[in-house]
Amino acid sequence: MRFEVLILGSSSATPIYGRHPTAQLINVNEQLYLVDCGEGTQVQLIKYGIKSNRIKHIFISHLHGDHYLGLIGLLSSMHLVGRKEEVHVYGPAALEEIINIHFLHSQTVLRYPLYVHATQDESAEMIFENEHLQVSSFPLDHRIACTGFRFDEKKRLPTIDRAKTEALGVPTAYLPLIKRGHDYTAPDGTVHRWQNLTLEPPFPRSYAYCSDTVMTPSYLPYIRKVDLLYHEATFLHNMLDRARDTYHTTALQAGEIAVEVQAKKLLIGHYSARYKDLKPLLEESKTVFEATQLALEGSWYSV
Repeated sequence: MRFEVLILGSSSATPIYGRHPTAQLINVNEQLYLVDCGEGTQVQLIKYGIKSNRIKHIFISHLHGDHYLGLIGLLSSMHLVGRKEEVHVYGPAALEEIINIHFLHSQTVLRYPLYVHATQDESAEMIFENEHLQVSSFPLDHRIACTGFRFDEKKRLPTIDRAKTEALGVPTAYLPLIKRGHDYTAPDGTVHRWQNLTLEPPFPRSYAYCSDTVMTPSYLPYIRKVDLLYHEATFLHNMLDRARDTYHTTALQAGEIAVEVQAKKLLIGHYSARYKDLKPLLEESKTVFEATQLALEGSWYSV
């Protein structure tokens, strides 16, 4: 089952050097989820061949423009192309007012149902769940209310051991029952335990998204042992004072966080406009956490 992340935008507040404000697309078993929606997100979706009508759930971390100013345009375009399927947006409570004011004064009545779900920045909470996935929000420490998001794959059913079931002549119609824990009784009365006819499924994977935050221990429990951690790394560590003043993180700190929470892999992004060359950010993070990669626009990363 696919579980991967496409980087649509990797810049901080200013789009520069061909980099766009923050946005990511997550593919879980061919269901698409958008995380943050900076300016130009819908253009990036077109550029990378993603149809916006496949997106049903959008998660907004906070109300700084580089994380949400592309949302109204995306929602409007969905309306203009005749979308009928509902859209769910999860973000700060004030986001609903922003959306409603825009559509009120543009005299736009959406052709599709739009539901805005308020997140809160004081404690972690599960905000979405379906058959494949659970999504939780958790508080970050930024200049305004801000949340991160954690995407946890649900444990899958075991896989049928085809060699064994075919050797026993198990009817195909019975295989779904075996996967759900039912034993199989052969025509001669022999009972075959379902555990002996199945293989263990892959271990559930997880992805954590930390948008904008100063480094504090408060949010680390929510991202422990993730398979892939995305963490902002706006500055090099020689600008630590600037990072603290603006409630951001350095590349070195992002690596230290990955070590502390025992993440398997780290993606760093949200690069300051002062850095045309991103290699020093990568090298700095790798001094403490080798399994670091740069979040590069147009690239897919497996969880």
